[in-house]
Amino acid sequence: MTIKPLILLPDPVLRQKSQPVERVDAELDGFVEDMLETMYDAPGIGLAAIQVGVPRRLLVIDIAGKDDPKNPQVFINPEVMATGDDVSVYEEGCLSIPDYYADVERPASITVRYLDRQGDQQTIDADGLLATCLQHEIDHLNGVLFIDHISKLKRDMVVRKFTKLARQRVTA
Repeated sequence: MTIKPLILLPDPVLRQKSQPVERVDAELDGFVEDMLETMYDAPGIGLAAIQVGVPRRLLVIDIAGKDDPKNPQVFINPEVMATGDDVSVYEEGCLSIPDYYADVERPASITVRYLDRQGDQQTIDADGLLATCLQHEIDHLNGVLFIDHISKLKRDMVVRKFTKLARQRVTA
């Protein structure tokens, strides 16, 4: 297992639309293990493949509490099939936008169809933190970041800050 380097804002890779996973095989399973190790190391509760530079429709999530046993979930080619009428607001953060958090309003419940690690089709009804996390990570697969759900003024400030930090990393 390998911890992968995270792609950070403003890298244009984060705006790429990810392509479907065509084969669920041992190679993909090894990559899933790398993604889980990367997510846990960060630490985070969700990671999309594009965040480690792989434009495939694959994400991993583990919303277990710090004192609870790990509960990794893998979603291959996830697709939101339905959203509930109620909305919820969560303070979201992102491993690709470190140390920045903002309140984001999203549907409170969703239904997602996906393939599991064995390649079998599954459907999950999610609410609460799982629904928020799934929507956040599926957004990544579509080239959308959580800052796209906040005001243009706040988004522009964040992008400017991370663009400046990226320039400083290059010159350092």
